[in-house]
Amino acid sequence: MYTSPLHKFHIPVMGLAYTVDSPIKVARFGISSVISIVENRLIELMRKHYYPTIGKTYHPISAHEDDFRAKRITDYLNLVNSIVQAQVEKLRSAAFETGSEIVKYFEMLPEDSILKQCYCKMMKTEDELEKKKLEKYLRTQIRPGSIDVNIMTKTDRNNFNKADEVIEDGSDAVVALRGFATSELQNSSVVFSAGTNLRLYNFLENCPGFDVNTDGGFTKKVVIKVSDFRSAFIQGKYLAKKGIWVSEFRIESGLNCGGHAFATEGYLLGPILEEFKSRKQELIDSLFELYNKASEQKSKRKFLYPPQLIITVQGGIGTHQEDDFLHRHYNIESTGWGTPFLLVPEATTVDDETLKLLCAAKEKDVVLSRNSPFGVRFYYLKGTSADKEKQARIAAGKPGSPCTEKHLAFNTEFTEAPICTASHKYQKLKIAQLRSLDLPEPEYKRKLDEVLDKECLCIGLSNAAAVNYSQTMIKNLNAVNICPGPNIVNFSEVVSLQTMTDHIYGRKNILTNSYRPHMFITELNLYINYLKEQLENDFRDKQLDERKKYYVSFFKNLQEGISYYHRLPGIAQTFRKLFISQLTHATF
Repeated sequence: MYTSPLHKFHIPVMGLAYTVDSPIKVARFGISSVISIVENRLIELMRKHYYPTIGKTYHPISAHEDDFRAKRITDYLNLVNSIVQAQVEKLRSAAFETGSEIVKYFEMLPEDSILKQCYCKMMKTEDELEKKKLEKYLRTQIRPGSIDVNIMTKTDRNNFNKADEVIEDGSDAVVALRGFATSELQNSSVVFSAGTNLRLYNFLENCPGFDVNTDGGFTKKVVIKVSDFRSAFIQGKYLAKKGIWVSEFRIESGLNCGGHAFATEGYLLGPILEEFKSRKQELIDSLFELYNKASEQKSKRKFLYPPQLIITVQGGIGTHQEDDFLHRHYNIESTGWGTPFLLVPEATTVDDETLKLLCAAKEKDVVLSRNSPFGVRFYYLKGTSADKEKQARIAAGKPGSPCTEKHLAFNTEFTEAPICTASHKYQKLKIAQLRSLDLPEPEYKRKLDEVLDKECLCIGLSNAAAVNYSQTMIKNLNAVNICPGPNIVNFSEVVSLQTMTDHIYGRKNILTNSYRPHMFITELNLYINYLKEQLENDFRDKQLDERKKYYVSFFKNLQEGISYYHRLPGIAQTFRKLFISQLTHATF
């Protein structure tokens, strides 16, 4: 049976290391967070770090063992789960006194929470018998936030056995899914991001943990991150036909986000949310009809009512007013607050050097780069240790990185076996090719920069944990890169978990940029700038005519989005005139 979350927000996956142990830090307070589980070497590092913290011996899972990747993932998730359960039991028995974790648990809840109101009543009452009664009740209501996992569907490289044969069900993403499916986690979700992966979705049919329980709930749930309604409809239908129910569609802004940015064709977040709001029941009914047929064929079970399906959203949220509007107007169940939590060491894992860079970040420091070998635009913070290391290698005439993990090794331009475009091997071959083409100097420089921009993410996005916990992930590779969203420029101080939670619920204001535009306006400006960049590039490459249909559609969608915002009721009630002014300015 569906149980609504205690908090109105969640902490989305960030990088590889940044939320790899977030549940250990925040779940006992009822806050849900998401672990990336594809990088199994990082997972092993975390096993090595956390076993001794609970007085248990760490037993390495060697890369020479059969199915070692899935074993590492399963064991780490079980470890996280056991740590969180122990934390919750300890919290339940804590004294209701200033500074205790049980007090922190209830103080952080939103003001309209029934439990929060009950806690406030208990703290105010002078009747000792009533106080004890309320204390006992509150202790029984304590439950942890969800321990969820993320699988980026496109990071699905095949793996091979000693005979150089493809391992069945052994690709990176499928292994990660197997590792999660066989873990002891309950009421947890796997979040699929970066689009459809049919191999991965087909494997779900072999995982009974994703089947609906007799009470209508799920032991393990499926969540799909989407950028628009059409994507949700297509992916939801595909899975429903296989007897897999999608419990949540997690909408993310195409450009006002962190990490990889999957820009839409000019579709803005507000109109996207409006479509989900107006067509949610249509979506549920369509999926349920297919799901029921598949379930009847699969397990001879037929249902009268569809399982719960919720809509959540993330991407650039920065104020309580924005968060509250998303819940009220669009009936959003939970909002994802990612980038601001990078400044909360109690919630995420960021090394000190990178933390200082995040605090000092200005607009010019956060760029929509082409640094990802994945071939998708990628938000990137300049000046990190990985950035410096990359520039030093280029200056030394040895561009590119050692490729130890190969999660993004997909390029076969020069080799039979796929290699990563950030690797030294690829960049050496590609630069040699460019030199042989006798290109005009401006074109050569531009294409060379595109090659040199590529940067190792497998290690760079993992190393913060290695640095923080004095572990070694890869010998002599200690550089860190990070991928905050543009929203980071509005936050410039390291804060506590309670302070950030108070900011989200409107009890405090920690914004340092008093001129920060509304999240919808920020996204609109990002799309306008993105459109200008695309036009300039295609004009230079003489491809405007070929892409005319794309640009007409993009511009039309932007115009419709702007019109929608002009008539949107209830938006930015305290500064409506400023919102309209910013909206009008953005159209120029």
